[in-house]
Amino acid sequence: MDLTGSGTVSAFEERLISLLNSRKNSLVHLTHNDLDAVGGDAIHRMRFGPVTTIFCSVGSFPQALDAVAAVDGGGTVLSISDLGYQPGIENKIRKVREAGWQIEWRDHHRWSDQDIMSVQGYCSLLRIDTSTCACGIVARDLLPDNPAAQEVARVVCDYDLWKHEDPRSAILGVVLQRWKNRDYVRDRLAEGVFTDRRIEEEYQDIASDMEAKIAQSIRKATIFGTRYRIAFAPLFGYPSETAARMRKELSTDIEVLISREGRFSLRSVPPISHLIAREYGGGGHPNAAGGNFDFSFWDRIRFRIFGTVPEFSRFVEIAEST
Repeated sequence: MDLTGSGTVSAFEERLISLLNSRKNSLVHLTHNDLDAVGGDAIHRMRFGPVTTIFCSVGSFPQALDAVAAVDGGGTVLSISDLGYQPGIENKIRKVREAGWQIEWRDHHRWSDQDIMSVQGYCSLLRIDTSTCACGIVARDLLPDNPAAQEVARVVCDYDLWKHEDPRSAILGVVLQRWKNRDYVRDRLAEGVFTDRRIEEEYQDIASDMEAKIAQSIRKATIFGTRYRIAFAPLFGYPSETAARMRKELSTDIEVLISREGRFSLRSVPPISHLIAREYGGGGHPNAAGGNFDFSFWDRIRFRIFGTVPEFSRFVEIAEST
């Protein structure tokens, strides 16, 4: 079966096709893989009971849609949350609709009017709201009068929107750095439980590793910029926590945390992260986004040894002219 146009089916798609063909629930929830997604999935379960859940990365979203389109929907609702528009995604959404799925899409990333127009004709519901987190949209739509669901949304949005006012959100965000904790945290949130012994033990176990990796990133940070104080540093893990600490200790305006391959996580005080990220094949929110520097072999070596590459100068120019 050709799902991608290349004549091959990835192992990821094969697993999803098998999962979807064996589904026994009346709703499939396709979502991201962070706390916002986990909270949204918990609220789906508060409302509907057991559902078939697909957690996926932003990069895997198109493949996930290919897998859904390969399975007869039979009128089943495909609820998409916390995954934004990508160029050309309307073609995959159209195929999902043609396969008999009813699509409900709730997202809090930024969409252009053209993005919305290209997709909305294939959706039974398309809800875009950048003022809250995706979990907040789900809670408002599915359980507006349920205090437990609204509390889950408040805690999740505190972390996802970088408010950092509720200590429970920080603990959950850290615990979910390990994907093995995802289903467990989701099930507790569906019960209205935000912490227990297992969650606290996981947090303590992760915290020491997190502190060491944050310190390592800060030690290796390089500062650029005149209009903005921009830090570039290697990412060893925990991007949100590292950026927050870096901002506090280095008084930065923009933090760019970079993997060995060149993919980066970006945070900014000025609301321009999403605009910068688009220049690097990515996207996200005004204050948090991600993209890819597309490092060459020599870029990787240079970054590892010297902590900088020529592309950083262009990044600074883009940031300071945005």
